[in-house]
Amino acid sequence: MTTTPRRTVLAAAVAAAVGSSVSLGGDAGAAPQGRGGGRGHHGADPDSTIAYHGWVTAADWRAGTAQGVSVVTTGRAGVVLTRPRGTLDYTDPHTGTTASWQYATWLSPVRRPAVPATELIASWNAHTPAGTFLRVEVQAGYSDGTQTPWWTLGVWAAGDEDIRRTSVDGQEDGKATVWTDTLAVDDAASGLRFTSYRLRLTLHRAPGSGAAPTVWRLGAMTSAVPDRFEVPATAPGAAAGTELTVPDYSQNIHVGQYPEYDNGGEAWCSPTSSQMIIESFGKRPTPEQLAWVNPDFADPQVCHAARFTYDYQYGGCGNWPFNAAYAATYDGLQGVVTRIASLADAERLVAAGIPLITSQSFFEAELDGAGYGTSGHLMTVVGFTADGDVIANDPASDSNAEVRRVYPRRQFENIWLRTKRYDANGAVRSGTGGVCYLYFPVRPSSAQRSALAAAGIR
Repeated sequence: MTTTPRRTVLAAAVAAAVGSSVSLGGDAGAAPQGRGGGRGHHGADPDSTIAYHGWVTAADWRAGTAQGVSVVTTGRAGVVLTRPRGTLDYTDPHTGTTASWQYATWLSPVRRPAVPATELIASWNAHTPAGTFLRVEVQAGYSDGTQTPWWTLGVWAAGDEDIRRTSVDGQEDGKATVWTDTLAVDDAASGLRFTSYRLRLTLHRAPGSGAAPTVWRLGAMTSAVPDRFEVPATAPGAAAGTELTVPDYSQNIHVGQYPEYDNGGEAWCSPTSSQMIIESFGKRPTPEQLAWVNPDFADPQVCHAARFTYDYQYGGCGNWPFNAAYAATYDGLQGVVTRIASLADAERLVAAGIPLITSQSFFEAELDGAGYGTSGHLMTVVGFTADGDVIANDPASDSNAEVRRVYPRRQFENIWLRTKRYDANGAVRSGTGGVCYLYFPVRPSSAQRSALAAAGIR
């Protein structure tokens, strides 16, 4: 499988800045530079550059600045729009429709990562009933004492009847750029870093509506991982011989379906992977939710996932935070986007019953058994053989029966965790450096809490 870059102009600009080319594919996150694995997470290893911080408890939400929102203290903690600050007009860039919306805001405290960062990826979990939507923004502080403007990381709703969920292009200040879902320093070699950040939520509802959007989780992963073509090898660990029960769904059986959501096939690796993992936790769309899908199409839930992860600006279903937010629309599930430092960390999660959705790029000869090459692809890690090889549900398969694959451990960990690679022609390309989606229960088991904590997630 080969994927077609969707932001070639932006990627070329970054490549020029860092002196190497960048190839984008089926996942939205560009790989400007420094997208890497590091070691450890969230202080678990003193050498770690990866840190995820989430606002999830009532105390977390109270620590922010609320204007027109209230903290939910019963059940799942969060913030909900209760007393709008006023109204504002929003013109949907994808429909041309301008409408007035009541709004309220929540501003996080300033967060200072222990290691200054070159990249930031935010993710969120929210409930947006009909007539509501939200905007997530970031402002980062630079190591030179200046700050970025407020930049949008997503305009999002679970549905698509009121607004079109979208990323925002063209956000840059000559020092950093928002690449769909990732804020990145333009030239990591310059030494410039993000030393702080804060996130802002703006919750919207139609005037006169009693509907209220609620946000249960808001967080960001920061990292500053050095460029590397090779990562240290790991030995089989905690999950050797463990395979989780996960449905097998092929993206390729959907080729040509729903051109308005990027036409199925290779473009649907992210929602297909998301749907597999969502269903592994016993969640799936209702028949009523699937009623819009052509009854002649197999696995209509994959079509549903594509529609409701689709980013109208990016023009595809590979926006990382939009996939995590989609997963969290299912009752009892949470979703985050982060980085994992090593395959051993991934094994701890699998051993606790948490599969991973991983982002990687490679040419065909680099991954035995794949039968394709890709400039960007999502697949799932659902287990490990007794010898430590990776059991993956790879949606880039011609049928559901062919989705389950076993990939050599050393090859898989390198193509996933590296930040730089050579393509089949010898040109330098980028790697995602361990980016993954983690979906897990709202009430995890003690083993799951421990594995998540080792990955910096609470």
